[in-house]
Amino acid sequence: MFRFTSTARRTSGGDRPRGRHSAAARIGGLLAGLAALSLLTACGGDGDTAVASGESGDPIKIGVVGASEDYWKIFTDLAAEEGIDVELVNFTDYTQPNPALSQGQLDLNQFQHLQYLAAYNVANDDDLTPIGATAIYPLALYSKEHASLEDIPEGAEIAIPNDETNQARALLVLQDAGLLTLENGGDSTSLPSDIVAEESKVTVTPVAAEQTAVALNSVDASIINNDFVADAGLEPEDALYQDQADSPAARPYINVWVARSGEEDNETFQRLVELYHTAEVEEASSQASGGTAVFTDNPADELQGILDEIEGNLAAQG
Repeated sequence: MFRFTSTARRTSGGDRPRGRHSAAARIGGLLAGLAALSLLTACGGDGDTAVASGESGDPIKIGVVGASEDYWKIFTDLAAEEGIDVELVNFTDYTQPNPALSQGQLDLNQFQHLQYLAAYNVANDDDLTPIGATAIYPLALYSKEHASLEDIPEGAEIAIPNDETNQARALLVLQDAGLLTLENGGDSTSLPSDIVAEESKVTVTPVAAEQTAVALNSVDASIINNDFVADAGLEPEDALYQDQADSPAARPYINVWVARSGEEDNETFQRLVELYHTAEVEEASSQASGGTAVFTDNPADELQGILDEIEGNLAAQG
């Protein structure tokens, strides 16, 4: 399962950003950071494909990452029971599902959060649209030195992921935790240079995402992606703080079902969104995430509003 936080396991970001980036640089950095995850291009349904039939008689092709996860088999079986033909198209290159959807090679995809979708749309002048939500995977603060937020001292050093998406999210987590202040409240494009030092309790050190766990031995605390928590000998419940799924700061990181613009009201697509939230699928998906998934069912119009806001923020950085 690709838990879009948005860096998959063993991914590194670039150098620490300095100063304000142009919109192109920010968007390019976000997409390039995720492109660095890729080793292979898409491969068609990997043997776990269900066979039923959609309205046109052709299968509904869904681009996913991690098609072999148990919850996808449960999902496709449920769809088949309702006569819906679902073909999973598995990707290991995260830059491919959106172009494939835009070009009509897919009917839907489900692998990304709104922040990534916004960056793709702005960079490619596209208008792919979210039609339903799946879950948020919290980003959390851990420490081996301190037992609570209150124990973190003035001037403490916090390691954060240095890839564009998780870096901004980490800064927002620290702000929500009361440890720092960002200019104008910050948003999903914030950089360390946006920290208001005189109003902040801690400093941050951006490092490659997989190094945040290792850094726990030399810093006061680290923001660590779910994928790397076990590397630090920690459990999710050891977190001192994590972003709340219902907080405004977490909204860009809602993982979503995505369709081409104009197809958001397709009844079969909407039924597939509903099937994902059946108890059987959610239970298996939760197990795949180590119990960290927070499922959410934000309606499509709300998701589109969040997407529009993010795209506006990205465009305004130019």
